[in-house]
Amino acid sequence: MQASRTALQQGLGAPEPRRDSTEFLGLPFQAMQTRQAARQIAAHTLESDRFWYVVTPNVDHMVRLSRQPDLRSLYDGAGMILNDSRILELLAKWDKLDLPASPGADVVQALFEREIDPEEPVVVVGCTASEITALKAKFGLSDVRWHDAPMGLRKNPEAIRKAAEFMATNKARFHFICVGSPQQEMVATAARELGTVTGVGICCGASLDFLTGKSRRAPEWMRRARLEWLHRLTNEPQRMAKRYIIDGPKIFSLWLADRRQRRERAESR
Repeated sequence: MQASRTALQQGLGAPEPRRDSTEFLGLPFQAMQTRQAARQIAAHTLESDRFWYVVTPNVDHMVRLSRQPDLRSLYDGAGMILNDSRILELLAKWDKLDLPASPGADVVQALFEREIDPEEPVVVVGCTASEITALKAKFGLSDVRWHDAPMGLRKNPEAIRKAAEFMATNKARFHFICVGSPQQEMVATAARELGTVTGVGICCGASLDFLTGKSRRAPEWMRRARLEWLHRLTNEPQRMAKRYIIDGPKIFSLWLADRRQRRERAESR
């Protein structure tokens, strides 16, 4: 895996535009507030046509990565890794690390409100026809190119390839990849490997569901209290129970193990 990852990076060059990072739980996060992240993403699309992508790991991503380390290459190829979770923000704070939560839904909203010209083409991979209609109406968008990706992408390399090719055919500064993780990171990686896609891919999960009103986001006070997970659990108990009750708490053991390893490394210097 390491050899193939190195070969990929040598062939494509280093991911753009990753700069200073904060290492936490094995990933190099870019410690940015929401608006700063949106500004940097938009600014880089004006500086270069070369495709790169943004990932927004949360607790669910980190637990999955611990079980399936082969997915790590999807994150290694990203040009920007933003912290999607206020729980991760708190754990990092306990380690005296500044890792502000910059939720993907907030970054996407900031991009549409502040950075995207309503007249420019925007690509969306995933979502439904009704969401695309709502998105266009909400932000006055005149040129949304939509790819209706099928379910089961993770085990369908042909569908992943078609999504990446759609992105290559439809040139845009912004490609919103909304098919869940790790499928969206797989699509972004395939797009990067094509070498003919331009702009930036935003791996943003359910962000457009919230923006278009398909799903109701937690109230601001719950988000600030780090209780957004509870809102989603109570609203979608069957779908979210495993994520938040069974898998989610494993983040604490991962954090303790990471903390111990970093302390041991520091003592050995």
